[in-house]
Amino acid sequence: MRIAIVTDAWTPQVNGVVRTLQTIRDEMERMGHEVKVISPDLYGSIPCPTYPEIRLALVRSSVVGQAIAAFQPDAVHLATEGPLCLAARRWCLRGKVPFTTAYHTHFPDYVAQRTGLPASWFWRYIRWFHGPAQAVLVSTRSVRDQLRAHGVPNVRPWGRGVDLTAFTPDAVPPASFADLPRPIQLYVGRVAVEKNLEAFLKADHPGTKVVVGDGPARAALERAYPQAHFMGPMFGQALAGAYAGADVFVFPSRTDTFGLVMIEALACGTPVAAYPVTGPVDVLTGETGVISEDLEQAIAGALACDRAACAAYGQSFSWERSAHEFLSGLHAIPADLIENAA
Repeated sequence: MRIAIVTDAWTPQVNGVVRTLQTIRDEMERMGHEVKVISPDLYGSIPCPTYPEIRLALVRSSVVGQAIAAFQPDAVHLATEGPLCLAARRWCLRGKVPFTTAYHTHFPDYVAQRTGLPASWFWRYIRWFHGPAQAVLVSTRSVRDQLRAHGVPNVRPWGRGVDLTAFTPDAVPPASFADLPRPIQLYVGRVAVEKNLEAFLKADHPGTKVVVGDGPARAALERAYPQAHFMGPMFGQALAGAYAGADVFVFPSRTDTFGLVMIEALACGTPVAAYPVTGPVDVLTGETGVISEDLEQAIAGALACDRAACAAYGQSFSWERSAHEFLSGLHAIPADLIENAA
């Protein structure tokens, strides 16, 4: 099968959406499928206002359409709601080419936090953007229910996985962890306003707070919370070691739809503390973490969880299963349609 994936989120961005798409592409190719990723780095772009690390592609729909048509795909998937996928969506609709979409993050809440405008305004865009899709792929049941409640149809499941060759309880912790007061409370992810990281840094719990990741809010938060340890981005075995060496993983975000970092932490045997929002309420069980509107209470409760149970549960998340769900959600394009659309 030939699959065209159009996405506004791609390298050099470092986030859960990019990691998910990269892994799914690799799984698809391992299964014998051919995948073409159409991303902003292929075109001229400008930095996103308030978030310059994200580049917004400046491209006409006909140009994106030419790239899709030249590949002759059997299916087209639009991964994000940004300008590149908007151009591809316009081309697909004009040529009556069926496509699927995905809902990776709570876009209305995310934009509302950055603009100060009501999230309800942006739900109109979400309904409009995803409405014509043959399927909208989502990671959890609560996100599916939320989208349906907001009038988004054709929602299908697409779960996430863990690289079990890297994320295990045997991963070697960073040497610096040996000198830190316990318990070590770890955050991994973008250091940005929508991740609600300050709620974690303000939490009054004994021990040491460690932040792994980078982003536009890092410098300000380092100044405001000098007692926290900001370690910058980490990947692969080094990241796995940070998970395995921590006593609890803290997930303060209220805008994620899943939270890939949670299952990576669990696979390394580290329990999770989080708010009772989409993502944590779908992923965590009573044995593997604690969710509470009181984050300090969640941290204290999670520290009592059985690490072996966390590891066993985290290791049940398979990228192979995720890839099969992705495949089953795609919509086949009639053989002559792409040629006519071109």
